[in-house]
Amino acid sequence: MRFARPEKHSLTLNGHRTSVSLEPDFWEAFTAIARRDGLGINQLAARIDAARGIEAGLAAAIRLYVLDDLKRNGAPSDGG
Repeated sequence: MRFARPEKHSLTLNGHRTSVSLEPDFWEAFTAIARRDGLGINQLAARIDAARGIEAGLAAAIRLYVLDDLKRNGAPSDGG
């Protein structure tokens, strides 16, 4: 586990540019999930955005999605 400040990342959701600030570990897990599922990061973010409702911001929704995925599927293998 690394303790690091969130970093800003650019995304395009439904044709609109936006940014999301995530800690490096969450961003790495998010991009790994997208790769595993055969999706681009913008596609996965758009799915999460569409499902999140108004109660959560996009960054929080991505963090919760990553956490839920890890609970269901376990941590991705590092190949070793």
